[in-house]
Amino acid sequence: MRVPRSARIAGALVLAALAAGCGSGPGEPAAPAGATRVFTADNGDITIPVSPKRVVATGYAVPALMEANAPLVGISTWRRGLPMMTPEIRATYDRLAKVAGESAAETNYEAIAQLEPDLIVIGVPKPVLADIDIARLRAIAPVVAIGPSLPSAWRDLSRRQADAAGALATFDTIRDAYQTKTKALAAKYAGVLPGLKFAHLGAYGEIANGNFQREFNGSWGTNVAQDLGANYYGQVKVRGGGSKDVSEYPSIEELPTAFAEAEVITYTVNADGSNPKGVQYVLDSPLWKGLPAVKAGKAFPLRYTEATTYGSAMATADAVDKALAPLLTS
Repeated sequence: MRVPRSARIAGALVLAALAAGCGSGPGEPAAPAGATRVFTADNGDITIPVSPKRVVATGYAVPALMEANAPLVGISTWRRGLPMMTPEIRATYDRLAKVAGESAAETNYEAIAQLEPDLIVIGVPKPVLADIDIARLRAIAPVVAIGPSLPSAWRDLSRRQADAAGALATFDTIRDAYQTKTKALAAKYAGVLPGLKFAHLGAYGEIANGNFQREFNGSWGTNVAQDLGANYYGQVKVRGGGSKDVSEYPSIEELPTAFAEAEVITYTVNADGSNPKGVQYVLDSPLWKGLPAVKAGKAFPLRYTEATTYGSAMATADAVDKALAPLLTS
């Protein structure tokens, strides 16, 4: 699959930061060997090395710490992020020992112990921590749990994970590149996007139940587009915590009402441009074809909506730019 130009740029930035080295900032003395500090994590105030040398990461910490060039020795699998990895990051992913699967329950404690880490970073939501034997992991190395809350919180989440692993130098370089890119794109669309009402159709509609997914500001499908100036109007009827605070699952019969005010509709597609089943279900409905935005030709597919790092979000920003370009001439 062809790697997006922005992803290649992110990879170049990683390599540049690698060459420059990471850890202590310019002019800062290196931390004494064995130095520790107290780090506040989801599981409390944890004493960790100032400069970890052998880090194991799981869940959302995997892409963040690979991109930040943390000293990883083992990771969990992260299949959802494979399409957004640069060749350099993918090579790192393939090389590292896999000590856990896609779910927290698939943690291989013996494999982690054999790697002799000096820090373990767990990137799973708080409720999922119950599926992990934290005490068993603490017997191996200090454990910091830094898990997601709102989808858009990946920005703070990934920086805290990089901080714990002593890898902020590379992280901040890529973050700054993303912010420069989105600031320029926001200026490009400043005369168009802020005045429009957006709505987003997510990928996780429950076809068997006749439901579709609507995502609001702060959700997976919307948060990068927001950095360009898009505003997804409305809010969930009932907050359910985490992603359920910014997305809901109405019945397909509610589609005309849910998207009635939308002047522009975006919808999630796979990395290869194909439609997820939950999206195709809606696109095949006569109710979709009758929506004002659809009839006006203002329904646009968005790729790479599951970005959880600044590097991968650069590809998302490019995808949003490409998708919304027709609005500049309409």
